[in-house]
Amino acid sequence: MRVPLLGAAALLLIAVFAGPAFTQSVVTEEVEGVRNFRRIGTTIACAGAITTDAVPEIARMGFASIINLRLAEEPGNDVEGARAAAETAGVNYIHIPWDGSDNFDVFTQFLDAMEQSGVEPAFIHCAGGGRAATMWMIKRISLDHWDVRQAEEEAIALGAGNPERRRFAIRFAQANHRM
Repeated sequence: MRVPLLGAAALLLIAVFAGPAFTQSVVTEEVEGVRNFRRIGTTIACAGAITTDAVPEIARMGFASIINLRLAEEPGNDVEGARAAAETAGVNYIHIPWDGSDNFDVFTQFLDAMEQSGVEPAFIHCAGGGRAATMWMIKRISLDHWDVRQAEEEAIALGAGNPERRRFAIRFAQANHRM
């Protein structure tokens, strides 16, 4: 009788300490005005370009913040229109322009933003979703102290397709753990 109890206890410990990556899955949804929408429950959504008309729906979905990683000059990016729509919808709007290069300052700005009270659940977007998913991976490693492999698997499922960008982001995140 002790062996099965020990086995059950071991399985429970593995389930508890294996990390959230095993208990949450990425869901792809169609949302009007949002390109490549992927979410993990009510925790996070990563996506590509959005229209200002999509902002009220993002708010209705329960997101507290919209974090726009697109450069202001990217075609179709209406920073001021989205900021106004977010304000009207009662959602925080944070613009952290990132061109996808190895930029420690941008990564630091993102982590600083994610540490603010009331930012999560966050809707993070760029043009296609890859930059957004990469930034989320940095957050998972630096702030949530996730295992690199789990954070990277989640980021890939969210749309982080560029392996070189992920490698650089992982190096940054590992060197910048925060409490």
